[in-house]
Amino acid sequence: MRLLRPAAPSAPDDEADAFALVNRALDLGVTFLDTADLYGDGYNEELVGRAIRHRRDEVVLGTKFGAVRNPDDSFSTRGDAAYARAACEASLRRLGTDVIDLYYLHRRDPAVPIEESVGAMADLVAEGKVRHLGLSEVTAEELRAAHAVHPIAALQNEWSLCRREIEAVVPTCVELGVGVVPYCPHGRGLLLPGAKHQAQRLGEIAAELAALPAALREIADEHGVRPGQVALAWVQQRAVEWGLPVVPIPGTTRQRHLEENIAAVGIVLSAEQLARLDIRVGEAA
Repeated sequence: MRLLRPAAPSAPDDEADAFALVNRALDLGVTFLDTADLYGDGYNEELVGRAIRHRRDEVVLGTKFGAVRNPDDSFSTRGDAAYARAACEASLRRLGTDVIDLYYLHRRDPAVPIEESVGAMADLVAEGKVRHLGLSEVTAEELRAAHAVHPIAALQNEWSLCRREIEAVVPTCVELGVGVVPYCPHGRGLLLPGAKHQAQRLGEIAAELAALPAALREIADEHGVRPGQVALAWVQQRAVEWGLPVVPIPGTTRQRHLEENIAAVGIVLSAEQLARLDIRVGEAA
């Protein structure tokens, strides 16, 4: 769950709403919360930490390091050992916890071998500051190289009906026993009703995708649910086809959307409905 956009520089209007949202999620059975030191320049971690202060044992807490905001608001990457340690210590302080359950390298640093970055993260595991390691947006080859240094528990890559590049990496995840945490399962909002210039923006990814919103609406009507719930159900069932453990993280700032996202777990799409959504684009689909 994310309480701020990744680039959001300031606090939400009502922190009480953010705390209520997190606690409602826990009350409904959500056990995994995802954040990063980049989100709100660390403020999201502070919010999450305060929200779960009295419920820490109920939560698997994941955060990330390695994506750095520059003074001009551009982004760069840091994956060296010294930065990994400093970032972890800072996240622990902001989260108000003694240990991070799942610590990701947010983006790999092209100037640092991934084996070196993961080796530094493995030291944090040995010291008891981190329980499990994750990676985000890596190739199958990079995943193998990292896993050879220390077991990788989770891969967080984008996965949705309009972004399926991860499916080239999924067989390696299955082979190595790496779970997947798909971000943006709603296609960065492009698959949701009301998305601005929806058809045009989907068409910029691939012309075939312009037909997706209509197919989602039709199938949602057949189930009596919303299109975003169908998009989530698709990601979950796609993972089941591979025999892959998956925990999508749609992110939300509203309780209504939270409850809809959770309800999507119970949606089962038929083979015919899955076929209607199986719009193949290039080599990744």
